[in-house]
Amino acid sequence: MNPGDVNLQQLLEQAQLMQQQLVSAQQELNDAEVEGSAGGGLVVATVNGGGELLELKISSDAVDPGDPQETADTIADLVIAAIRDAVRAAADLQQEKLGPLAQGLGGGSGLGQLPGF
Repeated sequence: MNPGDVNLQQLLEQAQLMQQQLVSAQQELNDAEVEGSAGGGLVVATVNGGGELLELKISSDAVDPGDPQETADTIADLVIAAIRDAVRAAADLQQEKLGPLAQGLGGGSGLGQLPGF
């Protein structure tokens, strides 16, 4: 075995370790749940770490029986805002969990440079 083979073997071992860490981090993200809210908590959206919507709660306080159209429009706006807030939280969690792995793979600025992300 020449010295070049040793470096290649070490590189392959490091790549396998990073792949295992990436799979583990992705599983943690799929299992994680984050919330976003709007209207002071009138609407709460729960998403997993991948940004998939899991649950949406709308408080009865958001409903104005005297003005159903205005209520519907307001609730729609609050739902959009809550989901956006939750997806932002999921993106922050992704960066926290996967960002260091991307830097280790030479991505530096984020996951956009990795295949599949």
